[in-house]
Amino acid sequence: MVSYFLKSFVENQRQQELLETADRLAAKFKQRTEETEETAQFSPENLKDLKEVGYVTLPLPEKFGGAHINLSELLLMQEKLAEGDGSAALSIGWHMGVVMELSEQQLWRQDQFEAFAHELGEKKLVVNRAASEPATGSPTRGGIPETKAIRQDDQYIVNGRKTFTTMASVLDYYLVTAYIEEKEAVGSFLIPRDTPGVEVEHTWDTMAMRGTGSDDLVLKDVRLPEQALVEVNQGKSSKPKGWLLHIPACYLGIAVAARNDAVTFAKNYQPNSLNTPISEVPHIKQKIGEMDLKLLQAHYFMYGVARKWDESPGSREQLGAELAAVKTSVTNTANEVVDLALRIAGGRGLSKQYNFERYYRNVRAGLHNPPMDDMVLQMLAGKALKSV
Repeated sequence: MVSYFLKSFVENQRQQELLETADRLAAKFKQRTEETEETAQFSPENLKDLKEVGYVTLPLPEKFGGAHINLSELLLMQEKLAEGDGSAALSIGWHMGVVMELSEQQLWRQDQFEAFAHELGEKKLVVNRAASEPATGSPTRGGIPETKAIRQDDQYIVNGRKTFTTMASVLDYYLVTAYIEEKEAVGSFLIPRDTPGVEVEHTWDTMAMRGTGSDDLVLKDVRLPEQALVEVNQGKSSKPKGWLLHIPACYLGIAVAARNDAVTFAKNYQPNSLNTPISEVPHIKQKIGEMDLKLLQAHYFMYGVARKWDESPGSREQLGAELAAVKTSVTNTANEVVDLALRIAGGRGLSKQYNFERYYRNVRAGLHNPPMDDMVLQMLAGKALKSV
């Protein structure tokens, strides 16, 4: 079922159909959350479903078998997926965003991108960047990768370890950042999963977003042809990345799911001390109203900025601060909504019988996805000080 929060932002039949596809997938994913929570791996069944309906190819241009979805359409689908399973939505969101970025920003040579896009479209493959490392933390902080690429004749030999590699075990390709000694620069290598020397070490032991399977990617003397180097100095690009709004869209979807469950709980739970369900109790109504107010504000902010991105391509360079503000504002709001949902459910909300405790754990992870709150606030403060 499409929530009334999303209905306001569906503008045409195509978007309605895309949203219905995401709704059907979300219902399936929700049935598998118990399994992915236990295994801490991305569900192969979820990936099969995503590939079968062509979800993974949607960001590609039409000539490569995609639908060339815009940012608003990506967010609608990702938010809906997250209502079913936040970890699955966040995971595939990285693939969707990377493909959208490569399609729009011409980071590679045209022949490299077209060959890759044809293969993704025909075989419905999935890709993600592997950039974080134990010593450097988030790449957004500017650390130089300890993963090294050394030139040897017409090959590169890559060694290193990447952390937080979402969907590591099921990806078809990894986009791995490494320091290239001969160029004294950071670059990205496109590495197929079955390349000798590429291993996935199952290290994902967090309490939140367990179904992302964000394990370590280990590279031991991985030999790559020259053409595997597809980007150089890409980490220095300051261009705004609209697709990163898949992050707040995911956590907003989790918050909507928590809100829905809390409202259902309130309408059906009646202790023997009351003559009505707790939904009629004033302080419960107050909390429900607070949830909906916060969700309405978050939706209009996020989809308003997304529409600006879609409708004014020439203004995208000026949207960096707004995109970052959306992530910080919406993700923090999602945490507040889930907290209210748990307060409505009371002590029962901590029981594994309900989904509230999973929402609570998963939504917290959004605070640690880029961009971080402190960086966003510093950016906004810098703009304010320059403008007066």
